[in-house]
Amino acid sequence: MAGHQREKVVLDEVHHNQILRELYLRELRTQKLYTEYHVNPLGKVHTITRKPMAWHDNLEEPADARFLNLIHHAAQGPRKKYPETQTESQEIGWDSEPLVNPERNDRRLNHFRVYNDITLYKAKLWSLGEDNSRK
Repeated sequence: MAGHQREKVVLDEVHHNQILRELYLRELRTQKLYTEYHVNPLGKVHTITRKPMAWHDNLEEPADARFLNLIHHAAQGPRKKYPETQTESQEIGWDSEPLVNPERNDRRLNHFRVYNDITLYKAKLWSLGEDNSRK
């Protein structure tokens, strides 16, 4: 009883062709054909040293301007590459210019430590420890 066997359904060619067509269309939806390849600008470039006596390594090759531009562009910082932030974490510190002009002689904004006789005496007393002076 446990070994009931189902009868195999015999597929006709039309039904079989429809199943293959659905599989084919499903594969085409997930595939993307890459025809243009380029260097990953985020990856590190590993250089291999040349052999000094090999003639093919000592030939001068012309510089590829497009490749050099791509490498120089990848080496730039994000503020030079993009006009505005690309991620939320770049928003912190993107505009690093001060909001107010940092003039050092403006007394309203800069409160420098000024020493005169009394403040020099008290600063020296605190550096030695004020508790020692009361004993």
